[in-house]
Amino acid sequence: MITDLWYKNAIVYCLSVESFMDSDGDGIGDFRGLMRRLDYLHGLGVTAIWLMPFQTSPQKDDGYDVADYYNVDPRYGTLGDFVEFTHAARQRGMRVLIDLVVNHTSDQHPWFQSARADPDSPYRDWYVWSRKKPPNANEGMVFPGVQKTTWTWDEKARAYYFHRFYDFQPDLNTANPRVQAEILKIMGFWIQLGVSGFRMDAVPFVIADKGPHVVGAPKENFDMLRAFREFLQWRRGDAIILAEANILPKDDMKYFGTDGDRMQMMFNFQLNQGLFHALATADNRLLAKALKETRPGYPTAQWGIFLRNHDELDLGRLPAAEREKVFAAFGPEPSMQLYDRGIRRRLAPMLKGDRRRLELAYSLMFTLPGTPVLRYGDEIGMGDDLSLPERYCARTAMQWSGEQQGGFSSSTDTFLPTIPEGGYGYLKVNVAEQRRDPGSLLNWTERIIRMRQEVPEIGWGEYTIMNLRDHRVLGLRYTWRNNQVIVLHNLDPEGRTVRFRSEVAAGDTDRLVNLLSDDHSMPEADGRHHVTLEPYGYRWFRVGGLDYVVKRSEN
Repeated sequence: MITDLWYKNAIVYCLSVESFMDSDGDGIGDFRGLMRRLDYLHGLGVTAIWLMPFQTSPQKDDGYDVADYYNVDPRYGTLGDFVEFTHAARQRGMRVLIDLVVNHTSDQHPWFQSARADPDSPYRDWYVWSRKKPPNANEGMVFPGVQKTTWTWDEKARAYYFHRFYDFQPDLNTANPRVQAEILKIMGFWIQLGVSGFRMDAVPFVIADKGPHVVGAPKENFDMLRAFREFLQWRRGDAIILAEANILPKDDMKYFGTDGDRMQMMFNFQLNQGLFHALATADNRLLAKALKETRPGYPTAQWGIFLRNHDELDLGRLPAAEREKVFAAFGPEPSMQLYDRGIRRRLAPMLKGDRRRLELAYSLMFTLPGTPVLRYGDEIGMGDDLSLPERYCARTAMQWSGEQQGGFSSSTDTFLPTIPEGGYGYLKVNVAEQRRDPGSLLNWTERIIRMRQEVPEIGWGEYTIMNLRDHRVLGLRYTWRNNQVIVLHNLDPEGRTVRFRSEVAAGDTDRLVNLLSDDHSMPEADGRHHVTLEPYGYRWFRVGGLDYVVKRSEN
């Protein structure tokens, strides 16, 4: 069971090949460079690597404008290099997930070029066309303030084409059975080359009805998700899809499937926004609400838990007043905000480099119900470059050392400028420096990852929100196979004391063993544990002490 559902206790690390390591001095990361750093990822405790798009692309949208689904962009290497990479990852016990971007293609894709050139092209109905500009063409843009419309006139085709994203990314007509068959073929191709699954981009748009006839909320074809799931399990039984679907909690189960027949994993955007609200306000109530509303309905479903990703920190699901509180705390300047809904900074600058708050945030990520997804560079507290446009500010090169270009490349001209100066420049924040410091964020992260993998209750167990009578402290209790874990997090800049009962079974040892230090707890005279948390403090407790070894061996 644990082997089949490997994703339930995985550590996922997201990176872009382009920004991780350059092996040939052209200023662009590549698969050979990535292979050189696999032992670093293995040592960190990573069990699954999620690659952002690396297929052939004009690179107008950082690879999300795909021009060939069946090849590697020459800037990053060859298909042979990719296979060598997946083989090397497998040798180290790490799985590979890749981005599956099938809501749209590049306008340079041969399919679109054929479709626009000839109304009788076999690819014409692979895209979405209209002779007239629909009346709602100026609604529903994914990038408001940057994107002007969702329908653009193509002179060659003599028609408007639909694009939910940028105008150089025409939407595929995913309702077309031939397009759906092609998506399965794409998945099968990469599965054959060694991947263990996909992070599917923009899933609600993939399954949505498209066309000039759509008015209001489009109808969604959830049978498509079931077909994707069935195909993967036929080809490779343990392959998964991690869905990007920023939806309301009432719709979660539609994507997971009412009987576990659709997506295995989804990112928990609702929880992410509640988490940042909690960090900004020292109030756990919105976070607790998100925890209650996003409880998976069956045991194989799993959330992906993250702090920051390669996009903006999307706060669009928060009430307006609460969203403004998060903006004020973490992105008060207009240059820090994006699309009228999000913050485009990396985590460390948002938290002002405060080590206590960084540890609190990561301890929360590793102990909230689901599988943690770590963004490259966050393990060393990398910063951002707000002079770069839109989301590129948080996509700069990995900082390996204090050498030229942060040890990323020998070239003086890199794909994006590296960050040499300031508190987050590579001269101060880099892997080599932190490796030599036992107390560094990098070494702390490695230790916390190792402990997270030793606490499968978080990935597998049932959770309850503890009633601590203090909105500034979040307490979660996990139970799995007669084992129990309690995690506490103080969101407040002041110390807090909480009192609670461990709820051990009769005859069991009522002792809380601190998994991160020797600060253990025994109940006081009133039968409750009294735990004092320092400012932004956290505790991971296992209930029962030595009894845990016996219980685990009995299962």
